Amino acid sequence: MARPIKRRRICQLPKVVEFVPLQSCTGQIDMTIDEYEAIRLIDHLGLSQEECAQQMKVARTSVQAIYESARYKLAEALVCGKRLSIRGGVYDLCPHAHGCCGKPCPRRQNNEER
Repeated sequence: MARPIKRRRICQLPKVVEFVPLQSCTGQIDMTIDEYEAIRLIDHLGLSQEECAQQMKVARTSVQAIYESARYKLAEALVCGKRLSIRGGVYDLCPHAHGCCGKPCPRRQNNEER
């Protein structure tokens, strides 16, 4: 029996959930919310994979796999002119998501989420 997927903590939902090329579209790529979060934390905020893993409450190896999958999907959408849709996945939204910068914050480390 396969091991169940651990829920990933997400600190920010995407503001835009679909990107469509202006010219003709040749298919669709579906990115999960946790893949989006890995891209946001590592590429946008500059966290290391280890820091990202702590933020998402998963192992670093899980973050590495999530991140590689997300980067492949981004490349496929950009290079092949495909629609990119962001939705789904196994995650929990952080209760402090609206007031959080997305970096490991002491406020969350001292509460029940730990």
